[in-house]
Amino acid sequence: QVQLVESGGGLVQAGGSLRLSCAASGRSFASRAMGWFRQAPGQEREFVAAISWSGAGTYYADSVKGRFTISRDSAKNTVTLQMGSLKPDDTAIYYCASAPSYLSTTPSRYDYWGQGTQVTVSS
Repeated sequence: QVQLVESGGGLVQAGGSLRLSCAASGRSFASRAMGWFRQAPGQEREFVAAISWSGAGTYYADSVKGRFTISRDSAKNTVTLQMGSLKPDDTAIYYCASAPSYLSTTPSRYDYWGQGTQVTVSS
């Protein structure tokens, strides 16, 4: 069992930065891949970034590549998404998710999800 709690969302102006954190509980965290997804109103949930269980592998959506960085601290059971050069199109609810094995861009591969945190970027 893995429980995930996101924090760090908020309102920011275009061009600004935000740092999202995901605190995980559960003994299997260190062996699981982690991902961030987002969902804007009226749109499907979309992949943002993912990191392998070891932290050695990362993958980003083209829309955030070069602007967002995902990292993890297995000692603290946390995953972080550092977001920079934010755009109004980045406005969404951001979700942290956990997958049992390798990282994936597909939501159905993730079996545990957080409640989400709102990110709003004003123009």
